[in-house]
Amino acid sequence: MRLLWEVALRSFRRAGSYRMATAAGVFVNTVFGYLKAYVLIAVAVANGGSVAGWTLQEVATFAFVGQGFLAAIGAFGDPELADRVRSGQVVVDLYRPVDLQLWWLAGWYGKVVYQVLFRGIPPVVLGALAIDLRWPDPWWHWAAFAVALVAATTIGFALRFCTNLVTFWLLDNRGVDQLITLSLAFFSGLLLPLALFPPAVETVARALPFAALVQLPVEIYLGRHGPAGVAWILLQQVMWLVALLLAGRVLLTAATRKVVIQGG
Repeated sequence: MRLLWEVALRSFRRAGSYRMATAAGVFVNTVFGYLKAYVLIAVAVANGGSVAGWTLQEVATFAFVGQGFLAAIGAFGDPELADRVRSGQVVVDLYRPVDLQLWWLAGWYGKVVYQVLFRGIPPVVLGALAIDLRWPDPWWHWAAFAVALVAATTIGFALRFCTNLVTFWLLDNRGVDQLITLSLAFFSGLLLPLALFPPAVETVARALPFAALVQLPVEIYLGRHGPAGVAWILLQQVMWLVALLLAGRVLLTAATRKVVIQGG
């Protein structure tokens, strides 16, 4: 555990060394937060003040919370492990006296903590300066949202870990990774709340793991579910993260049986 803690701590420090990238990320996320918020507000106003049961305040809050925390869920992927597989450096990782999946998960958590604090929270705060956003109420929704966010980022890691491991066989995982990125953007609620989709599409989207990344945690944040509903959402997230972590374990076991290294 001490080793994994050190891995997470160094990953946090590494993420903090890219201050200009962080500032640029906050700026971009905030700008897109305003764009998405005002588009959704316009749709709601044109529909009489709400859309699909979502108020003006809720759709605006959804836009900023989803936009603020997209980096924490790995919305755009992380190709570092795939690059190490292609270069052959993954052999060094496999020789370390620690499980490869836990090593990368610890590094992921360290980076995510930095992203939540310095890239996730600022866009929401900046959005609240101009738009009346909704805050979790009662207090336990804060705790439930924190748990849901941890589960969401773990699911994001598990998805990207699997797509990175595909490199052992394909030698180039970019096609698979881009497919996951597009699916995530569409089915997670990152582009639009799933409630705005046709009922059949919404049902399919909620049955996929992507909804557990954005839509479901933000619904908890907005207080759209009571205790039973929140418990069911958290259970769904736990089921998906366990299933995807196990899938990553199976792929890792298969990959280490026959390692193909390019260029070394």
